[in-house]
Amino acid sequence: MASLKLSPSSPISIPKSSGIVGRRGVSFLVRAEQSPSSNSDLQDKCQRRRVVVTLGVVAPWISLLSKAPSSFAAESKKGFMTVSDNKDAYAFVYPFGWQEVVIEGQDKVYKDVIEPLESVSVNLIPTSKQNIKDFGPPKEIAETLVKKVLAPPNQKTTLINASEQEVDGKTYYQFEFTAQARNYTRHALGVITVFNGKFYTLTTGANERRWEKMKDRLHTVVDSFKITV
Repeated sequence: MASLKLSPSSPISIPKSSGIVGRRGVSFLVRAEQSPSSNSDLQDKCQRRRVVVTLGVVAPWISLLSKAPSSFAAESKKGFMTVSDNKDAYAFVYPFGWQEVVIEGQDKVYKDVIEPLESVSVNLIPTSKQNIKDFGPPKEIAETLVKKVLAPPNQKTTLINASEQEVDGKTYYQFEFTAQARNYTRHALGVITVFNGKFYTLTTGANERRWEKMKDRLHTVVDSFKITV
């Protein structure tokens, strides 16, 4: 096996008449007579005003859409948000409500602020390999990652399964594992691939006590990870 080194018009109303009180308390009734031509002019002005307002609202959106950011999150299917990183050419989804946090050494991290073990992270490191298969079969690579990279050395890890998928001509390894600490056990999923000189690793998981509630959503996260070019 090759060595693996990993360090989101109201109408205008014109009153037909109005009551005006004179200085001596005498009431006068002022009647406004409008000719058909004046009504037509008013409608034309209103229409022109609506066009100007509409253009003023739409134009900034066109400008924003023309400037695609290198990374952004947008609403995806119900219950999930999509992250699309144009710079590093990958995308994935995460459960709605998770917050982005910055962790040194990680490219992206989103987590639940109430349940800290519920999170997803993406890590990238350079590699000279052209395909994930160049590192070895799924089980061997997953075991190495779980024991040496994805869990602290003082935690007991168990690899549950590992598999290979081909999507749009690209190979992905998926795996499932647990990492047991003194006070908790984290049940996690991962997916790895190689593209354009980069080794991609996405991991997500939850506390074992919440696994049955979260597993479908976590599988959706892992299954969503794709290289976008």
